[in-house]
Amino acid sequence: MPSDVDGNVGRFDRFSSLASKLTSRPGYFAFCVLLVLIWAPTFFVFDKLTWHLLIDTVTTVITFLTVALLQNSETRNEAALQHKLNAVAGGLADIMDRLSDDETPEEMRRRRDELRRAVGLEENESV
Repeated sequence: MPSDVDGNVGRFDRFSSLASKLTSRPGYFAFCVLLVLIWAPTFFVFDKLTWHLLIDTVTTVITFLTVALLQNSETRNEAALQHKLNAVAGGLADIMDRLSDDETPEEMRRRRDELRRAVGLEENESV
């Protein structure tokens, strides 16, 4: 349940979240394009093998590190989503336990609407 979620976030997790936010912005894409634009003219400075080796090494290192950081963020996001789904399932189970045969459809509708507001389904689906 949500009360089981530990609010402590380690340094690596904070760094990973920051990297995830950074790499999802247009500035990171601009940096990558700038890197290629700086690299391209070096064709005339280095021999062909060095020229290829330079960009291959730089892009491989950047890709490797970025994937590792993003995987950490994705794993934590999946865990948080699972906790939210568990909370919703628990809320639905509580509602189902409280329903009785003599409950009116209006009361059931009110509870359903309350649950939807709590989870934010209406706002998320309309986006």
